[in-house]
Amino acid sequence: MDNMGIISIIPAIFLIVYIFYTKRILEALTLACLMGFFIGHRGGFFTAFIDGLLDVSMDYDMIWLWVVCGLMGSIIALIEKAGGSFAFGEWVARRAKTRKSTLIWTWILGIGIFIDDYLNSLTVGSCMAPNTDRHKVSREMLAYVVDSTAAPICVLIPISTWAVFAAALLEANGFAPRGEGMLYFIRTIPYNFYAWIAAIIVPLVIIGVIPLVGPMKKAEQRAQETGVLAPPGSEKIDIKAGEIIEAPENPKIINFFLPMIFLVAATIYFEVDMMMGVITTVAFMYVLYIPQKIMTSDDFWDLSIKGIKNMIYPLMLMVLAFLFAEANEQIGFTSYIIESATPLMTPHLLPLVVFIVLTITEFITGTNWGMYIIALPIVIPLALNVGANPFMAIGAVLSAGVFGSHICFYSDATILTSAACGCDNFQHALSQMYYGFIAAGLSAVAFLVAGFIF
Repeated sequence: MDNMGIISIIPAIFLIVYIFYTKRILEALTLACLMGFFIGHRGGFFTAFIDGLLDVSMDYDMIWLWVVCGLMGSIIALIEKAGGSFAFGEWVARRAKTRKSTLIWTWILGIGIFIDDYLNSLTVGSCMAPNTDRHKVSREMLAYVVDSTAAPICVLIPISTWAVFAAALLEANGFAPRGEGMLYFIRTIPYNFYAWIAAIIVPLVIIGVIPLVGPMKKAEQRAQETGVLAPPGSEKIDIKAGEIIEAPENPKIINFFLPMIFLVAATIYFEVDMMMGVITTVAFMYVLYIPQKIMTSDDFWDLSIKGIKNMIYPLMLMVLAFLFAEANEQIGFTSYIIESATPLMTPHLLPLVVFIVLTITEFITGTNWGMYIIALPIVIPLALNVGANPFMAIGAVLSAGVFGSHICFYSDATILTSAACGCDNFQHALSQMYYGFIAAGLSAVAFLVAGFIF
């Protein structure tokens, strides 16, 4: 891929500085996109900006995102109205009677819903918030636990959307023979150090082995001392903002578990296709709820539309994040970073260098799957040519993508987790960043050691 040299990093630097200075992500993304298109197109930058916006909005992946996330908003709203979330909260409350045990249950539930990171974040965050609220857990802490069991867990399980996508890329790039992409992906799982470490750190933070630090410590102090659970500005992104949740007359736990079980089963049945999973689940919920007279048919569709509306702001942020990735691709940001680091890539150091370089780009772009498309065709032949372990090199690429999904201020996982947990996404990303950097540091050591051993 052609790149524009060192000038291609200017929009990325501007974006990070602007976000930390103003704490306003939507405006930062918009300005950084304009800057990227200006560098790439000069006088025709605004036309290129509009064309890029149209291309991103009409791209199949974005349409998929709107359908999946919009209908997940519908599913959450319907379960809430049917009393399923209330019944689930009571069920958890009987088993988790302390702050720590409630957070451990959140972590366990996150591990259990491994089929997709969007499903994980939206379901676990929205359902566990009432339970953690009872114990004055800050929304920042809830969001950290939820986010740490989204992408980090999904990339470790062969039957997940992440695994299917990565396996397909291994075949598309000629590394895995046709039909054996998943077998080759499984061989990368032991080397996905960041995903393993990020998931393991969570219970250590919950039980206090790893202490609270920085913004997370302040957030927990605020919640415990003042009872203010969510940071200022959270109502903008909270999908339940302004709603008054009343206890239903006869809440049934099956009205929570049956839709969730059906959603996971349907997604797997349709070859791990989340779009088919959510569409068929909405149809299943209609058949499940209407005969119980929980709601009328009109109420069902009104709630479905309301759930979609609740997802508009998070989805707008994701459109801009995808557009920023498009601008970076046009000016060759990722390829420039990789090419600059290529001279450092010896057989022993290649996994470490790949991980460090791509975590930097992912922290800035947060594209994860988009980065995989760009980086794997470069890293796989590079690893084979220099004699490095290709499975470890691929594990480094996958780890970097998980880091971006987990830590970037405007990645899809960060935005959706913030929306489900009712936490301002800047504060969510800032408060969990310390633990993400701990995991990244330990992962870098693991790649360094493993690079010499294997």
